[in-house]
Amino acid sequence: MIASGRWLPTLVGMAFLAVATLPWSAAAADRYVLAVSWQPAFCETRPEKPECTTQTADRFDAEHFALHGLWPEPRGNAYCGVDARDRANDEAGRWDRLPAIGLTAATREALDRAMPGSRSFLHRHEWIKHGSCYGASPEGYFSDSLRLLAALNGSPVQALFAAGIGRVVTGKAIRERFDEAFGAGAGDRVEILCRRVGARRLIVELRIGLAGPGPDLAAMLAAAAPRTPGCGGGIVDRVGTGLTDGKP
Repeated sequence: MIASGRWLPTLVGMAFLAVATLPWSAAAADRYVLAVSWQPAFCETRPEKPECTTQTADRFDAEHFALHGLWPEPRGNAYCGVDARDRANDEAGRWDRLPAIGLTAATREALDRAMPGSRSFLHRHEWIKHGSCYGASPEGYFSDSLRLLAALNGSPVQALFAAGIGRVVTGKAIRERFDEAFGAGAGDRVEILCRRVGARRLIVELRIGLAGPGPDLAAMLAAAAPRTPGCGGGIVDRVGTGLTDGKP
């Protein structure tokens, strides 16, 4: 579990819990961005993706944040020691041609649940571009990523989104929930990304600034610099429908 013990993961399964007990692994950076997707909204923009054609209302990512990636900062800190051919394939979106990643069965099971984009080889892209600069093995990199995501998904922030499905949630409400969950000022470390889909503005991603050693998410938020707030709020999309209970 997260070292602070403040929030426990909900509905994450035994594999997720096992990953959360592993030691923190990063060694090469002390500033990060944790990028988490609201998958139903993402799938409105990329419905052809395997993770979207298979999404159901009872799958984990229908009501929980999904892992996009954990990115060492600064922004240009990418592709560390990566073969030129692998980088070219990654930048061209040929992620299926990237090298397979060796992970323990528990970590791979947890990753498949938490990162639905792994069906499109997103995990290979994240390792090549960002994990290669993280200062740890793939096992350590993804274990740390899953641990942080579990803390977020076990917090009042996830509860706000789950209760708000089909309705507009404001940026103010999101930042207030971060403050409630992780301490005063935590919400200032969160950037909200929205996309227009037809007449609706959907929340598609949160980018959360972190700093310092893990795995205490509250402490890492407190140590980070504020981020640009992003959009002022949007609809928390539901799986498989363009309907909303609130205004776009």
